[in-house]
This record gives sequence, structure tokens and C-alpha cells, in this order.
Amino acid sequence: MSIRDMNGIIGARDILWVTLDTLRFDVADRAMAEGRTPNFAKLLPNGWERRHTPGSFTLSAHAAFFAGFLPTPAGPGPHPRLFASRFEGSETTAPQTWVHDAAHVPGGLADAGYHTACIGGVGFFNKRTELGRVFPGMFHESHWEPRFGVTDPDSTRHQVGKACEIIGALDGTQRLFLFLNVSALHQPNCIFADGAHEDSPATMETALSYVDAQLPPLLDALRERGPAFCIFMSDHGTCYGEDGYTGHRLAHPAVWEVPYGEAVLD
Repeated sequence: MSIRDMNGIIGARDILWVTLDTLRFDVADRAMAEGRTPNFAKLLPNGWERRHTPGSFTLSAHAAFFAGFLPTPAGPGPHPRLFASRFEGSETTAPQTWVHDAAHVPGGLADAGYHTACIGGVGFFNKRTELGRVFPGMFHESHWEPRFGVTDPDSTRHQVGKACEIIGALDGTQRLFLFLNVSALHQPNCIFADGAHEDSPATMETALSYVDAQLPPLLDALRERGPAFCIFMSDHGTCYGEDGYTGHRLAHPAVWEVPYGEAVLD
């Protein structure tokens, strides 16, 4: 399978990487088909791509992501990667892959001259514990506040506001790698649906519609800076009683199948 040539992107464009934490593929696909995510529809005119996550919960998935192992297309491989740390014997590194010498993608982009910034969402980014500082510690700057977390019903607006602050404070000649872990889809997502008291695919879809509505200020701020390459994806899904399963960190299609999309801003 061919991939985008990242060697022509790194250094020439800002990078926005968004993980929509816990978003299921079927929910994202249905929301777009129903017209509930018009901003994502503009960014991804061919719709969401169904992919398989390398991890069934936030910690394992992001550990793989930052090593360059993004969700893989849901079909036979091999599937070349966008980013890769240099190591012998890699079977998923292609001529289009951007290869670096750091231990993780944020470090590689920093070595390439990018200012790297992380805006956390779920607990693995909250910097309140040693474990919660691992991922944020990969970046030049990192931010987490309770209002960015899973219990705030306006978390994405707050996260986008912080992102716009970071973008606005940066020198126009400085390339930016901005990573955003969106918490709104994670439980409890019923806080986004009036009258709902339990999470479900329907409340997740309502949360996704809310997230979609918060995107324009972030995208406008990036466009004002110049060209950007964007990755939007989920880290894993979750079960709401399917086949008797609830939650994630388990092997079920509702967990393993995630939405993925790439967009170029000019």
C-alpha cells in the first residue's frame, strides 16, 4: 500500500496530530453519514478510513503511536509507516517514510527543528503521577488542566483554546508539531447528551458532534500560520455490552476498529 511521502512534508509544514480518545469506527462513520460532523466531512471528503489499532487502551496505543506505529489499514499488509525511528530489520519502512534517530516521533521532530507541544486529555497525560508524565515529557511543552479532562462538558473547547494560545505565541518561522489528546469521547460521554445517564454509542456520537463543532478556531489558527499536515484518529474503541463485553483493554472489533484520516491545510 502506498503512503504519503512524509519526506516532503517534514520541515515544509506544521504538523497537527489529534487522537480522539476511545472513539469507535462505527460511531465516527455513522456520525459522518448522518451529517453530524460537517467539519470532519470537509477535512476528510472520502470519509473515515477503517483501521486496526496497535493497542486496546490509551497507554499501549500511544506508546506504539509515538514509536511510529499508527493504526494500520484493515486489510492484508505490509503497511508502510509515516514515521519510523531508525532500526535494523524494519519491514514497514518505505522510501516515503520519514526516518529519524530519536526514540520517539516528538523527539525526532524536535531534532528536525520543530517546536513540539502536547495538550493532554485523559489521565495518562495529566502529569499528576510519574506515569502521567511519560508522554508529556516527550515534548518541549505540555499542558493539562482538569478542564481538559473527561469530566468537563466543554473540555474540547478549552483544549482548542489552549492550542490557539500556543499557535499564537509561536514565531511565524518556527515549525510546530502540535499533539492533542481529545478526552470528550472517553467515558463519561453521556454528559454531552441531555437526559442521558449511561454511556452508549448514541452518547458517544453526540460527544463527537460536540468535538466537531469546536474544530474551526484551531484549523483557522493553523491556516493563518501557513501549510499544515493533519492526522485525525482514535487510539482505541470501547464496548457497550456487545457480546457481553463492556469497556476496553480487551479484544473485540468495537475496540480494535478505529477511524483514521489525513488532511492537508494550505
